[in-house]
Amino acid sequence: MEVVTGALPSVITKLGELLIGEYNLQKGLKGEIRFLQSELESMKGALEKVSSTPADRLDIQDKIWARDLRELSYDIEDGIDTFMVRGQGKEQGNLHGIKKFIDRSVGLFRKAKIRHGMATEIRDIKTRVKEVAKRHGRYKINSDVAMPVMIDPRLFSQYTEAKELVGIDEARDELIKTLEEENEVSMQQHGKIVSIVGFGGLGKTTLAKAVYEKIRARFDCCAFVSVSQTPNLKKLFKGLLCDLGKTNNEETLDESRLIKVLREFLQEKRYFIVIDDIWDISVWKMIRCALPDNDVGYTIITTTRNYDVAEQAGGAYKLKPLSLNNSRKLLYRRIFGIKNKDNNEDREKCPEEELAEVSDRILKKCSGVPLAIITMASLLACKARNKIDWYEVFNSVGTGLENNLDVKNMRKILSFSYYELPCHLRTCLLYLSIFPEDFEIDKDHLIRMWIAEGFIQSEKQGKSVFELGESYFNVLINRSMIQPIHNSSTGMVNSCRVHDMVLDLIRSLSSEENFIAVLSDMDSTSPSSTVRRLSLQNGNSHVVAHATTWSLLQHARSVVIFPSAVAQVPALGSCRVLRVLDLCECDLSQANSLKYLGNLYQLRYLRLFCMHISQLPEEIGNLQFLQTLDVRGNTISWLPSGVVQLTNLMFLYIDGSTKVPNGIGNLTCLEQLSSLYIDGSTINIVGELGQLTELRQLDIILDEWNDKLLEGLRMLQKIQKLYISVHPGQRSIGGLDAWVAPRHIRDLDTASSCWFSTLPAWVNPSLVPDLTRLYIAVRELHQGDLDILGRLPALRSLLLEVDNKNLGILQGFVVGAGSFPCLVFCCFSRFVWPVVFQQGAMPRLRDLRLRWLFYVREGGGIASSDGGLDLGLGNLLSLQRVVAMLRCEGASKEAAEKAKAALTRAARMHPNHPNHDIHIQIRRCVDPPGEAAP
Repeated sequence: MEVVTGALPSVITKLGELLIGEYNLQKGLKGEIRFLQSELESMKGALEKVSSTPADRLDIQDKIWARDLRELSYDIEDGIDTFMVRGQGKEQGNLHGIKKFIDRSVGLFRKAKIRHGMATEIRDIKTRVKEVAKRHGRYKINSDVAMPVMIDPRLFSQYTEAKELVGIDEARDELIKTLEEENEVSMQQHGKIVSIVGFGGLGKTTLAKAVYEKIRARFDCCAFVSVSQTPNLKKLFKGLLCDLGKTNNEETLDESRLIKVLREFLQEKRYFIVIDDIWDISVWKMIRCALPDNDVGYTIITTTRNYDVAEQAGGAYKLKPLSLNNSRKLLYRRIFGIKNKDNNEDREKCPEEELAEVSDRILKKCSGVPLAIITMASLLACKARNKIDWYEVFNSVGTGLENNLDVKNMRKILSFSYYELPCHLRTCLLYLSIFPEDFEIDKDHLIRMWIAEGFIQSEKQGKSVFELGESYFNVLINRSMIQPIHNSSTGMVNSCRVHDMVLDLIRSLSSEENFIAVLSDMDSTSPSSTVRRLSLQNGNSHVVAHATTWSLLQHARSVVIFPSAVAQVPALGSCRVLRVLDLCECDLSQANSLKYLGNLYQLRYLRLFCMHISQLPEEIGNLQFLQTLDVRGNTISWLPSGVVQLTNLMFLYIDGSTKVPNGIGNLTCLEQLSSLYIDGSTINIVGELGQLTELRQLDIILDEWNDKLLEGLRMLQKIQKLYISVHPGQRSIGGLDAWVAPRHIRDLDTASSCWFSTLPAWVNPSLVPDLTRLYIAVRELHQGDLDILGRLPALRSLLLEVDNKNLGILQGFVVGAGSFPCLVFCCFSRFVWPVVFQQGAMPRLRDLRLRWLFYVREGGGIASSDGGLDLGLGNLLSLQRVVAMLRCEGASKEAAEKAKAALTRAARMHPNHPNHDIHIQIRRCVDPPGEAAP
């Protein structure tokens, strides 16, 4: 059972805002608010302690108290937010005379009524808070009552017979080879440290044990010890001494003395030690103090679920999931116990053909995690061998219907990682249960939803709430709770998936505590009498949109509908406390069906993706708390004028064909704006861009280049991502020469909008150290400029277009050893002579594009008489793809074909055998100055 802090953190903050805000509270009410603040602060602290205790170790009264307090916190926040909206009524500044007097009088009466209502609400809240506290005390059971003894299920993996394991030999031998390889660190230390890192249940301990048994005889002494989440270092050091064979009768030694004894004992011995299951780097540092560097040599293996810990402890060895074939072997061995008599290997085909399809679906859910496969096998082994029963097992896991010891043990192992997370990260992880199975979750999309829900509280000055959300996301990846998905052109993590077994765990926890209700054809959780968050997934409209379901949504804070869940979304106007509304591909073609949006005053996040709508209601301006507005994928020509009243808006996403009204400069909280289209009818907006000083991301499309843009860009000193494009044929020459990018620029794409005359001086490793993606057109480029680009430490994706030929600069380029250390994607466009790659250049490059690259001339050119063309492609060790489009000017068809053959041969001979696509075109025309090749 999950016990989260509900809305308590934001409630406490908002109570403080009530005290200092201009709300004209009734006399005496401030004292009661201060009482609530103190009381809720104490309750929040207690709730965080309770939430760190696994469900089976938690007193039932604590569970009930935590549930009641969390539900109360939601009601308190809803009441406060409603008051804040009503109490900030707008003054009618444009009224005059008697009309203004009457309106002002009515307004004062209305505000007095609202303040009276708030006073009543606060006093009712105070009574309810007191009652929750008293009830907890009235029914508190004696805390001395014995709790059941806990057995750590991970212990069993240390004593699993090697013959029961599948695929362990390959991983064991690979890790031993890694341990035997020498590198600079190991040569300096006379030893080797490797950290096995991976998802819970992946087999880290099993692998470490297999390596331990295989090579322990090579050492003078060995030890294998496990570290718990709350380690007792004194006990751990004694365990080390015992395993190492060092007798110690001094039971009173403290940690520092034990460290000294260990160091002295190991100083002259070649030792091998496994430290299993490290959770915190500070614990590793203490253990490391006891393991000395010596001249004899040593080997240390650690295991951890935290990638940061693995990196700091030693060379991280990322344990891979089982292959599909090995997964099948393990599943069939555990269920059928059959081996192939000919080669003594497990069958890779299901012994019973009827079960093959459901077996593969089960293995897909397990995703190569041995623990999951073994658990599913234990469920299936006691079932009849027919498709219906196996599908019943497949569908039941994660719904709480299964009651199997192996399932409970698997859940416990996975939950160790869950409960080790800080409280705020547990809440963020639980929120991922709102997404369907196998869904690719966009990172930015997820963070904006977290922000809207109030899960992210800004803690550091100078760091935006979104950047803090990015750090939350990265921690969940580093702790193996979510699976990263890398962008192919940059190698950066832009999205993630949740492993099916983790999704089952968090969905079960969410359901038990009424955190998220999921409705779908495949997997549903019964909604409580009060639904706080609802996720509709891949269901039939007559099932998931039943009237009784929607009647439960008056207190809903999130409603998320995925494609195909419902064809027509019912009106949500009664959901007055809704914070997040995410609709995707639902039919909202009728304009009046959106009128209710103006009544959702608490809305923070509104996403209407591919909804077949052509306009938004003017009432959108009522949503004063709105932070995210995403209306991409529609046919909206203009945003309503009310949008410029959304002064809390941080993220605005529209299509490149949608225009925004004048006054966008009012949106001073905007951090991300994409895509802003400016033509003759919206030209005044260029002058307003400089007011958006919080912008971190801007995607702008210009009908034609506007020189006023430069002045606005100079004001955007927080910009991190900047994309500018203009209609073909309208590229500016030198329009951004005078612009200086801010130091923290990460992503810049101006290649289709502007030619820089030369490489800007700010393109320098010391001035833009975080630059990751650079798409730029530079008319005049020299070898020294390419060398500077090659020293950019974080650059992962580069598109570089030049105009050297039109300027009469005919020279070749060399990418030297060590250049572009992180580059994953590279496109060189319109270079006159070939670019040659030296050994050690671009060590991570996977995708190389050579666009209209070569100008081949008779009697010399780039192709030798035998058609040889050595660009050094073989030196690009990570290359996976080559695309080249050759324009051969002033050359015969034969010479051009030789150049193509040479490139094709080089690609085929590359050790990685990359995919390659080589085209040629013979042209005799010259590009107009400043224009891109077609």
